Amino acid sequence: MAPKVGGKAPSESSRKMSPNLLGGAAAAAGLLLGPRRHHLFLGHLQRRLHAPQGQARAPAGQARQAARSERFPGGTVGGKGPAAAGETGPAEGKEGIPPALRQRGCRSEDEFKAVIQEIEKEVQRRKELSCRSRERKTIISQNYRPKHPQLYALQESFLAPQFLETVNYCTSKEADPQGLLTRVATISDKRIYRLPVFSKEFCQAFIEELENFEQSEMPKGRPNSMNNYGVLLNELGMDEAFITPLREKYLQPLTALLYPDCGGGHLDSHKAFVVKYALHEDLDLSSHYDNAEVTLNVSLGKEFTEGNLYFAEFRQDTNPVPKYIEVEHVLFHGLFHRGGQMHGALPVTSGERWNLIIWMRSSAVRNQLCPMCNREPELVEAEGFGDGFTSSLDGGQSDTVDVCALI
Repeated sequence: MAPKVGGKAPSESSRKMSPNLLGGAAAAAGLLLGPRRHHLFLGHLQRRLHAPQGQARAPAGQARQAARSERFPGGTVGGKGPAAAGETGPAEGKEGIPPALRQRGCRSEDEFKAVIQEIEKEVQRRKELSCRSRERKTIISQNYRPKHPQLYALQESFLAPQFLETVNYCTSKEADPQGLLTRVATISDKRIYRLPVFSKEFCQAFIEELENFEQSEMPKGRPNSMNNYGVLLNELGMDEAFITPLREKYLQPLTALLYPDCGGGHLDSHKAFVVKYALHEDLDLSSHYDNAEVTLNVSLGKEFTEGNLYFAEFRQDTNPVPKYIEVEHVLFHGLFHRGGQMHGALPVTSGERWNLIIWMRSSAVRNQLCPMCNREPELVEAEGFGDGFTSSLDGGQSDTVDVCALI
């Protein structure tokens, strides 16, 4: 169903939707096995999740360690790739152990049982995400005192002059993709683009605000299932007056020209958060793809060394040996990329790295095919934008999208 351009609050005739939490097992499996294998494993897991206790099972700690230690899994740059199909060891003949887990060292029923328990715990946590987030947002709105309250409503003075010029071009009559490409830096043939987004002054004040919140006694939620440190901007109260107008007025004109095949002209919802990397906290990020049609990743600061991003193929590509490129952060600049582009982050070696991440979503795309399980979505009602899916109450067209809380 084609949505209206722009992401206003869902109308009375549109239900906000998220995928059925049965799919939570899929995402949890993805955390352990890596996104390329998660869908295949899910089918096996769903058949055996509640299998008789006598059937063989497989490993939690080893699977997680393998997934997180392979920063370049199976690729041509650094790290060891996953074991080849024949390198499954003595467990290969055991029934009930999924091949993807055997390849990562599964040897016993107890290890597989630990995986099942971890996945069931994660599914339950995700069922409670919406309620817990609403509770935190209420407490924060009633009790938190911002250090820089002027930051909570978007102003053009926050934006870099080159960014504003580029947006003005994209909204002009003569705008076309080739003209836009002369105004942004093309990183590679993977359709990754960079340009300045925010001013230095805004980024410095924004980090001060985030640190003020971090040091407060307010409740804090994890940005996503892979990052432990950062801030969910909707809970901080920055969605309505900052992120939504930024997406609608400034980002969508660019994405409409850069990613028309990914719903770039119909991005009607988002999930926005800030991630923080530092020694003794989150150092790096394993290879993954985003629950988004288009992602914007802005380097806010502060001072840090290393921590570069790396990108591989699009998630649906069939290249058995991915080719990775490494991309440095440029302060105050944003990287645009397709949400389905496999990517990760190398470890920081000193300092703190703060990045603003905006997952932009198109219901016109994801209503047809869930990007996380590659199937027609099975939906349940959700709060706010949900997971970027929509369902019309009256059979007509939906006004907006909802997004996937599985990640």
